[in-house]
This record gives sequence, C-alpha cells and structure tokens, in this order.
Amino acid sequence: MRFHRVPRFLKWNYRGSIWQGKKSDIYLTFDDGPHPVITPWVISILDKYSIKATFFCVGKNVETYPEVFEQIKTSGHVIGNHTMHHERGWHCTLDKYIDSVKKASIFIPSQLFRPPFGSITFRQFRALKKLGYKVVFWSWISYDFDKDFTGEEILKEAIRIKGGDILVFHDSDKAKMNLQNSLEEIIVLLKQKGLKFSTM
Repeated sequence: MRFHRVPRFLKWNYRGSIWQGKKSDIYLTFDDGPHPVITPWVISILDKYSIKATFFCVGKNVETYPEVFEQIKTSGHVIGNHTMHHERGWHCTLDKYIDSVKKASIFIPSQLFRPPFGSITFRQFRALKKLGYKVVFWSWISYDFDKDFTGEEILKEAIRIKGGDILVFHDSDKAKMNLQNSLEEIIVLLKQKGLKFSTM
C-alpha cells in the first residue's frame, strides 16, 4: 500500500506551509472540483453529519460550474485555490505557475492554496508566500482517484488517521467510485474516535 506519512525533510524544505492542524481536530479537504455531480453529493454527506470542509477548487471548473461553486460557499464550507488548470508545478516555469494561480484567484477569492499533485518548486512556494498565500499540504491522502485501490482498502488505512491530520479526498470523476464507497464510513469512524471536524 502507498499510504504513508510525509517525510520530515519535506516539511523542513517547505517550512511555513501547513501540514497538520490542532491535535483535537480533523480536517477534511477536497481537491479538483467543483464537479456538477460529485460535489453536490459530497456536500449532502457533509450536511448529513453537520460537517464543514475545505474545497481546493480548480479555476477552470469554477468558471464552468459557478452554481456548484456557489453551493460550496452557501453551505458554509471554506474554499481554496488549486490553480487555473491543475498545473503540475515541477513542470511549469515560475511565471506560468504564478500566472495560473492569479487567474484562478479571479474566480476563487481565497488566500489558501494547495499545489496540484503536491508538486511545487521552492521558487514557486516562496513567490506564493510573498503574495500572502497560505500553502496547505496534507498528512493523509485517500488515493480515492487511483483505480488500483478499492473503497475497502481505503477504509482499512483510515484506521491510522489521528488527531491533527489533514485528509485529502477528490470531488472528481476519477475518484467517484472510491469516494462514494469510503467517505461516509470514514466520517463515522472519525466521529467514533471523538475527533472534531474543522476547516483550514
């Protein structure tokens, strides 16, 4: 299995970014939306358990589905920037990457930022910090997008989740099946652990 904790050297290299939260809390985050079907489904599950989450949205998807983006906000969830076209930072020049974030910011008014794929160079990271962004990584990733995993496997690994963890899920087509087969059960598990759900 590829579930693992983040190496300490990465936290050191990107010091000043956010990797974890308060030990009494747990943080659900969703990347790559909004999606016209998956995002409303996620919101319905969160509403069922009175949970607020953080959605890192792709600018192009917000432009395409503004009504779904509005649903995220009116439901009381926190929003964050995930670039305009889901660019991989390591494959982008500094100027192209920052331009993508700025274009996305036209649609996503937030100083929270998560790099797609967790891929960001030191120069890009420093430039975003200078622009006032809080760069948010994670401490546990669901791999809901990976067809080699099943919802059952994700649930087994969810037992390792502890207080302070920032969890990554995806409200996208690729993640649909695994998300629908694991998200609600993980929420129930974390509630049984007595953890408080918080936003970034």
